[in-house]
Amino acid sequence: MARQALGRGLSALLGEDTAGANKEKDFLEIGIEMVEPNSEQPRDSFPETELDELTQSIQVNGVVQPILVRARGTKYQIVAGERRWRAAQKAGLKHIPAVVREIDDDKMLEIALIENIQRQQLNPVEEAKAYQKLIDDLGLTQQAVAERVGKTRTFIANYLRLLNLPEPVLVHLGEGRISVGHAKALLSIESTTRQKELANAILLHGLSVRDAEKAAKRKPRKASPKPAPADPNLKKAETRLRRKLGTQVKIIPARQGQSGKIEIEYYGTEDLDRLYNLLLGK
Repeated sequence: MARQALGRGLSALLGEDTAGANKEKDFLEIGIEMVEPNSEQPRDSFPETELDELTQSIQVNGVVQPILVRARGTKYQIVAGERRWRAAQKAGLKHIPAVVREIDDDKMLEIALIENIQRQQLNPVEEAKAYQKLIDDLGLTQQAVAERVGKTRTFIANYLRLLNLPEPVLVHLGEGRISVGHAKALLSIESTTRQKELANAILLHGLSVRDAEKAAKRKPRKASPKPAPADPNLKKAETRLRRKLGTQVKIIPARQGQSGKIEIEYYGTEDLDRLYNLLLGK
């Protein structure tokens, strides 16, 4: 699932030609409290360490690249650049540079997704959920999503399959404790219980992707069937027969479709003759 270059940049999505790219320098300084986050933001988490690094950079250099917003009533809604906005808040800035564009609702998710993918800021689960949202909200096919974000249809299909994993495994994947390669190995297992068990084994023993693939191919051991509880009447009959015949006797009860058996042990020819005579009443 190697990343590929995107076929469409933000300029193409915003309807701007390459020659007009410099027009984005006509940004505004907007009061930071006038900006609100993107409701279609595909990114679920913003790690503090990552924000702290960007905050330090902004304190020294300012916000180098403007965020992209659209007007919403008396405020502005972020289309791309939420991480920069959050870091600017932490840095104590009162204003933030922003490019204002008119953007339809159906373009919001697509632009936010592509901006995050270009910066490689989405974890695999966030990326998969964003692709699924494009399909659900915009009615796109996997092929159409692939064309919009510059991936292959197979790449999109593989990422969407990740969402079939049980929630605890998705948490491990989203937080980077297991890799996409591990996740693909887990997807080859049908049982969700086994998927979770192998995921825990990967974490506990530090299994490589190759080890996880081998473990996923192993067939689980079938539990031995529990023996049926002994019939007290048969046990009593066995005891009486042992006493009568003076040897070991075992009664094997009949099962469905099978006949029962009585096993009588003997120890040599003379013992066999003794039992023979006893059984015939001689």
